[in-house]
Amino acid sequence: MRNRLHAPILWNRDAGGYRFEASARTAGPRYQLPGLWFSAAEIHALLTMQQLLDGLDTGGLLGPHVQPLMARLNGLLGSADNTADEVRRRIRVLGATPRRLVLAHFQTVGAALPRRRRLHIVYHARTRDEVSEREISPQRLVHYRDNWYLDAWCHLRQALRSFAVDAITQARLVNEPAHDVAERTLDEELGAGYGIFGGRAQHLARLRFSPRRARWVAAEQWHPRQKGEFDAQGRYVLEVPYADPRELAMDILRHGPEIEVLEPADLRAAITTAVADMAALYRPPPADPPLRESPAR
Repeated sequence: MRNRLHAPILWNRDAGGYRFEASARTAGPRYQLPGLWFSAAEIHALLTMQQLLDGLDTGGLLGPHVQPLMARLNGLLGSADNTADEVRRRIRVLGATPRRLVLAHFQTVGAALPRRRRLHIVYHARTRDEVSEREISPQRLVHYRDNWYLDAWCHLRQALRSFAVDAITQARLVNEPAHDVAERTLDEELGAGYGIFGGRAQHLARLRFSPRRARWVAAEQWHPRQKGEFDAQGRYVLEVPYADPRELAMDILRHGPEIEVLEPADLRAAITTAVADMAALYRPPPADPPLRESPAR
């Protein structure tokens, strides 16, 4: 209890036993017996969660708030069969393409959510390369593909929008209550599309993967409402609903010649154009024409 739970216990030679230190009532951190005890297996599971949490910590984002909890967890880990360092060495969480965040902006967003307060933000929309100021009512934070997004009601556009937190260049709390949106509406408006691009799904993409790539894709979830089946040639045909084709097009292109867009025609045409543009980048420049010699006089 003293070594792992920091209980203020001292050995009393006269009494022949242990007792709580009297000065602990007025000095040092307050102590109380925990209401929950963990087995070695449960502690190992908690450590695994710790490593996953560390993997979500892009650029030291959550460290200042999580470290005190992790310190207590490491103290509990001493009761397990293996040390914390040994278990930590066996777990690795690798991020894909996390973008750098400003901690102060993330903290402001995090404070506005539970308080149900509005935010005034300056936002850089990278697609249009435009900077705008707007007031928003934050609804929920979403961690998607190693980056953070904020689903919010935009009072400028009078509609739901999803904002990349790393694209927020300024953020401050507004002394106005946030406009609340039902979770079902959030899911319908922002969760029905493909990936992080929200909107109600309006299109259905039919994608056919080669037999070699099908062995992987058949086990993947591209969308909660996807459908897939193997054809007679061992190819995998995947149907995916989407509203905005941008992220879906990126996922299609990363599979190269192992995938073919069957439907719809406009998505197939967009991929055809993208492939042609890519090929043009690698096409060697035309050779210079040979020099002609002047005729002898």
